[in-house]
Amino acid sequence: MKIGDIDLGSQPLFLAPMEDVTDPSFRYMCKQFGADVVTTEFISSDGLIRDAWKSRAKLNIDEAERPVGIQIYGHLIEPMVEAARIAESANPDFIDINFGCPVKKIASRGAGSGMMRDVPLMVEMTRQIVEAVKLPVTVKTRLGWDEESKNIMDIALRLQDVGIRALTIHGRTRSQMYRGEADWTLIGEVKNNPAIHIPIIGNGDVDSAQKAKQMFDRYGVDGVMIGRATYGRPWIFREVKHYLQTGELLPQPSVVERVEIAKRHLAKSIEIKGDRVGILEMRRHMSNYFKGLPDFKQTRLKLVTLFDEQEIYSTLDYVAQRWGDYDMSGAVPPSLSHDI
Repeated sequence: MKIGDIDLGSQPLFLAPMEDVTDPSFRYMCKQFGADVVTTEFISSDGLIRDAWKSRAKLNIDEAERPVGIQIYGHLIEPMVEAARIAESANPDFIDINFGCPVKKIASRGAGSGMMRDVPLMVEMTRQIVEAVKLPVTVKTRLGWDEESKNIMDIALRLQDVGIRALTIHGRTRSQMYRGEADWTLIGEVKNNPAIHIPIIGNGDVDSAQKAKQMFDRYGVDGVMIGRATYGRPWIFREVKHYLQTGELLPQPSVVERVEIAKRHLAKSIEIKGDRVGILEMRRHMSNYFKGLPDFKQTRLKLVTLFDEQEIYSTLDYVAQRWGDYDMSGAVPPSLSHDI
């Protein structure tokens, strides 16, 4: 599979962009475990053109992340075009447009999946962005606005015509939000339409190596994007790759290995964002590495309240000592966040 000139090999795995989750340190960890492509948290076009520090900070990418995309969203063409140019100046490998976020405050303004209610505007916005930047442009979207308007086939063909280089489809409508099961049937129909010649990446409910293989085999997608199942579990990419290559399931990481992963993640977060912010933003990940441990409440509380780096490392060492022999084979953390 290729995005423009970027060769991703066969059956690449993508980390879904997730607000407040896929920050640089988490993207780094997922890359270390085999994610082929990562994308930033989505960035407001209005925030970029107003030079808002929070939006600008999301443009920061590291060489170790490549290939990496910057995802933008908005509801007006001119700000989106300008935001794409600003994003391009940060030197990612591609620009991704978010036409899929179902959150009310986004969609109600006509951005994210709200754009699915005005397909001509979606297509024109995409066309102008494609023409404004030299990098490949990709799109992430959903099946449609609701059950009565699953128009992804028409959208895919029209976006392809204006020059996007890949399309990611989440197998739900906007009205579903994240409820129910993702429907991959239409994703497969888009992929197998002979008029479609861009790569199609499937997204939605992939939470195991077996399910990822099933989506490749049953629907023929070019790539699989994994979102919520990565939270507290960046090693899922290692699991999927091993299973695709060998048909064997890897055991879940031991408590001791999880401690070492958490330490590496914390160190990277502090390296990128400094002590205070790095520790604060690591809290959303830290305890999720240890979901399923018995009698863990007090230790969890320490991990998410301590501010001293060395105290956190000492607490992690205690976790390895106290629960080192605990069998984590059934401790797959629940999906707690939303891929957008």
